[in-house]
Amino acid sequence: MNFRDLNLHESLLEAISYMGYETPTPIQEQAIPQILAGKDVLACAQTGTGKTAAFILPILDMLSAVNDHSVKTVVIVPTRELAIQIDQQIQGLGYFVDIESIAIYGGGDGSEWDQQKIALTKGADMIVATPGKFISHLNLGYVKLDKVKHLILDEADRMLDMGFNDDIQKIISFLPKKRQNLLFSATMPPKIKQLAKKMLVDPFEVTLSLSKPAEGVLQAAYMAHEDQKSALIRELISGKKEYKSILIFTSTKKKVNQITRSLQTSANDVAEISSDLEQSEREEVLARFKSKQIRVLVATDVLSRGIDIKDINLVINYDVPGDAEDYVHRVGRTARAETTGVALTLINEDDMHKFAKIEKLIERVIMKIPLPPGFGPAPVWDANARPKRNYNRKNNNPRGRQTQGNARRR
Repeated sequence: MNFRDLNLHESLLEAISYMGYETPTPIQEQAIPQILAGKDVLACAQTGTGKTAAFILPILDMLSAVNDHSVKTVVIVPTRELAIQIDQQIQGLGYFVDIESIAIYGGGDGSEWDQQKIALTKGADMIVATPGKFISHLNLGYVKLDKVKHLILDEADRMLDMGFNDDIQKIISFLPKKRQNLLFSATMPPKIKQLAKKMLVDPFEVTLSLSKPAEGVLQAAYMAHEDQKSALIRELISGKKEYKSILIFTSTKKKVNQITRSLQTSANDVAEISSDLEQSEREEVLARFKSKQIRVLVATDVLSRGIDIKDINLVINYDVPGDAEDYVHRVGRTARAETTGVALTLINEDDMHKFAKIEKLIERVIMKIPLPPGFGPAPVWDANARPKRNYNRKNNNPRGRQTQGNARRR
């Protein structure tokens, strides 16, 4: 199948061709005809499967027939980064269509609020918004939603994890009862099924590769004590010119800064991004990373979902993510759109149980690679290990822990 087989507007086909897309992905192939037919859709698909275009294209096709620029589509997303990304994709795919869109999110200065208010008052065909900021505008009464035909929730599981369920319900209360609803989620836990049952009417369901990293990702892990990790990362990326774009995830903002400083000493083009940065600074860093001006980007999980950065060669999990699902999203930053990539995870003695849960989730045992020569003993992998209190390190050996140099027989 090609995009022309989906009976999309000629202007959209021109934009698709201009952007270099040739054939629809499985989720696009399945969802687009159903959305064009007016069906509610419940779609479960992992990061990197093309699900954003799966709803943008048919919505743009339907909106192209009406040019009054009233608000007809509302897209709700969990983060400002995702709102910006989707708005950019709307502008790209709708380049040859007379459609206006706006991203509504917080974190900027007062001028952004004024710009958003003007756009919302004037009217835009598509609004892409984070829940809290959109509600702030709605509460002031100048946003007209009586002509809304489509409601889309993207990364719905993430929104519920972040506690946005009540906000979603409040936004829905402002919308016409008769509308098309599209719910996209990377996972399908019970709370998503409950939301879908409440929100969707006789939905068409699409489920693709639930909670599995893309086939093109080469996954591996290193057992490493916490104080070995920074040196290990320097070793892994030093001189590896084939890794032109590297993304490092860690669990806290403090570690982001520490890792960045550590890598800067080895003459890498490295930058950091976290919620501590102003929105304009975050956008600038992302733009430089996308354009390959920055080789290494260190980030918290703010980037693990919803950021469309192509050609990332290497993803490193400095910490094992606390939620097994987050591993899929972190790893999903590489090997996008049928490319290949490498994902490495550093596992200390207290994180082995979390990584075991990840392996169970993705139904795959990840290869454990020995530390390079000169790093000293490392923790011994034990899928049944649990974190222990009174952790001490002395001579590269945590008290009471097994290492490659002192493993006890069981």
